[in-house]
Amino acid sequence: MVKYGLDYTRCRWILPLLLGIGVIFGIIALAGRGWLESQTLPYVQQASLWQNCRRPGQGGEWSCESLMGYAWGRAAAATYLVGFLLLVICFALAIIAFATDTLRFNFIRGIGGLLFVAAVFSIMGLVIYPVKFSSEIEMTGINMFSWAYGFGWTTAIMEICLGFFFCCLPNYEDQILGNVKPTYFYSSP
Repeated sequence: MVKYGLDYTRCRWILPLLLGIGVIFGIIALAGRGWLESQTLPYVQQASLWQNCRRPGQGGEWSCESLMGYAWGRAAAATYLVGFLLLVICFALAIIAFATDTLRFNFIRGIGGLLFVAAVFSIMGLVIYPVKFSSEIEMTGINMFSWAYGFGWTTAIMEICLGFFFCCLPNYEDQILGNVKPTYFYSSP
């Protein structure tokens, strides 16, 4: 990628591909039931972004309550969902930006800025959820924030990192487009 720049067809799609992976991780976080789980036997609690489920013992029946009845539950879900929707918009814009023959570098920088806004919303939801969940809902046993919550943080970290890539890419416009003369580090004797 360094030698050929973004004109090289296989390297051109790396950033949109990484955004697509971030979208998949966001879907897993939104749909996953493993935001909070019991760490040890008996497994008596399991929560997602949308609901909290408990059971009285190992063989008991799960009973679930919606977290949308709490103001903080709605706030956590809404902010994370807004961040995810902005990520999907950035993914669509990146496909449009990289599908054209000529790269619009100001357009690419705008995608980077939008990714930072998406990261702020995602992180707000990811911080509201554990703070309010652990303070307002009674937890039994030893619990841990689990795999789906981890996918949410992975999505937020990818938004931040890809935001830097999209914002810094226009700084190397001449190198990418091949408008710079090569520099040779050879001196004649």
